[in-house]
Amino acid sequence: MFNKVLIANRGEIARRIIRTCRRLNIHTVAIYSEADAESLHVKDADEAHCVGKPPVAQSYLNIERILEIALENGVEAVHPGYGLLSENTEFAKRCEEEGLIFIGPSADVIASMGSKLEARKTMKAAGVPIVEGVETPVKDAEEATEIAERLGYPIMLKASAGGGGIGMQLVENAEELVKAFEGNQKRAQSFFGDGTMYMERFIANPHHVEVQIIADHQGNVVPLFERECSIQRRNQKVVEEAPSPFISQETRDKMLEASVKAAKHIGYVNAGTIEYLVDEDQNFYFLEMNTRLQVEHPVTEEITKLDLVEEQLKIAAQQPLSFTKESITKQGHAIEVRIYAENPSTFFPSPGTITALELPTGEGVRHECGVETGSAVTPFYDPMISKLVVWGETRDIACERLIQALKAYKVEGIQTNIPMLLKTVTHEQFLKGYTTTKFVEQFYLPQLAESK
Repeated sequence: MFNKVLIANRGEIARRIIRTCRRLNIHTVAIYSEADAESLHVKDADEAHCVGKPPVAQSYLNIERILEIALENGVEAVHPGYGLLSENTEFAKRCEEEGLIFIGPSADVIASMGSKLEARKTMKAAGVPIVEGVETPVKDAEEATEIAERLGYPIMLKASAGGGGIGMQLVENAEELVKAFEGNQKRAQSFFGDGTMYMERFIANPHHVEVQIIADHQGNVVPLFERECSIQRRNQKVVEEAPSPFISQETRDKMLEASVKAAKHIGYVNAGTIEYLVDEDQNFYFLEMNTRLQVEHPVTEEITKLDLVEEQLKIAAQQPLSFTKESITKQGHAIEVRIYAENPSTFFPSPGTITALELPTGEGVRHECGVETGSAVTPFYDPMISKLVVWGETRDIACERLIQALKAYKVEGIQTNIPMLLKTVTHEQFLKGYTTTKFVEQFYLPQLAESK
């Protein structure tokens, strides 16, 4: 096992990684921007070094400075967490060139899944179902309208690079498509440096279900069941749970099998997630693969009783998996909600200083939190400040624990999305376990409008 690991991240995920490293007696090195000098992950780590000014491009995305800190301080491995540089091919490659272990898959595998177009081709070759669409970049709006006529409206226009819903738009007709194409192309170019666009047939009322896989260097791949992540705002997840209350055991078995097949086809190593869209008839289609630890990994940990960060570290240290598919069983039900510093009506970020913070306690309640009373939430980074995770023997018990915990959660000084989360998890659609990616616009926003 490693003696010293650098965490190339911030906030709650940096704290999460540090916690496991401490338990395993691994010395931790944190990095921080000038804006994060007083952050909890800096205090938690064995040592911490400033990586630059507040903007991410000058700090948490500054590859050369991060590597310089690692090499100057005798680091053996780098854990990228999620977001930031976690799926950056160049960063993974540079770590390897400098003799550092990148805790994740190889740079080549990251690259193969980084382009959604290339990932579609690869998954198709692996025998994984994909949504009908195009396999080559769409050059311009004229070509896009020709393709849309063949696929049939509505269609999904998507950026090949990046994530977070950026560059993605549902288009109902040719006029909308012409307007949407150039704008989304420019947006993708601005955010990801790649304006490549493609198109897929639109799936009505889809569920977003993903499979957590873990794979070692010895060729073992184990699926750690699935997570339901259908409740989203601005194409970003807000509520996640495991197992999915929607899919049948037959569908589950097929998804797990397809995911193992996909991971083996690309030679995947470490923790990864294969995301699917599932239609009302439980047909599932490959959406994308995240070649890193997911924000929502705690719900998988709660139902498997595994520490996924520990497993990542062991795999990176060339250790084989100590379990098999047959030895891992689902235990109970877990739900996670993301606590954002944002206006619950507009979803706009709400930076400021947290003047009071009280985290609920109780059986089955877990927190992954990056802030405390007095913490400043700056406009420089993602507004997610913490995650509330609950576990119960049944889904009903987990739901009740979640509702009570949210009611007891106190944050003052900034706005949060807790009111939105409470409206969501007390809604009959959620309680009966049937939510699609349209939940927010179909149920939450109308309810919000009625209350005004």
